[in-house]
Amino acid sequence: MNVKEAYNHWSGQYDTNENKTRDLEAISLRETLADFSFESILELGCGTGKNTEWLVTKTQHLTSVDFSEEMLAKAKAKVNPDRVQFPQADLTEDWSFVDQTYELVTFSLVLEHIEDLDLIFEKLASCVAGGGYVYLGELHPFKQYAGSKARFETSEETQVVTCFTHHVSDFTNAAAKHGFSIVSLNESFDSNDHSGIPRTLTLLLKRNP
Repeated sequence: MNVKEAYNHWSGQYDTNENKTRDLEAISLRETLADFSFESILELGCGTGKNTEWLVTKTQHLTSVDFSEEMLAKAKAKVNPDRVQFPQADLTEDWSFVDQTYELVTFSLVLEHIEDLDLIFEKLASCVAGGGYVYLGELHPFKQYAGSKARFETSEETQVVTCFTHHVSDFTNAAAKHGFSIVSLNESFDSNDHSGIPRTLTLLLKRNP
């Protein structure tokens, strides 16, 4: 089962099953971007719209992209489609859905499923406005080192979704190579217990003028 098929299957339970990574990342996004507002936002990997509902309150123009048609159907049911564009696309292919530059681009638990970060940051460099921002919320690589991966239960088995390990330096080096500076880097912990391994990694990047 490829990543797209996995998320199509997962869509029916994605919002209701226990998922600490999903929930912590949603909190991190809201905390990181709380004091901002944007003319235009591009949400890459919107899933079932867990963050779309909040992002639409922060902008005049929101485009929310996913490659799972079942995930997109869930997102469209949550947010008035008159206020959001919902293109279906594979982020490793041509970004034909981009027809402008954006003040913010977000990724929430997306890049772990994409092997080539350089390809993604090269595309970002052409669609983020000078002075614009990129938000990244990911399963922390420390969790990946310990064996954690995106997974869900089916009636037959535990379905593990294909993931790639990206080190913190992989994100920061790709960002620097393509003209982005680090604004903030934060880690979130289960129950805010900093004695354990962080669950999520959050980066806010800014496009150099």
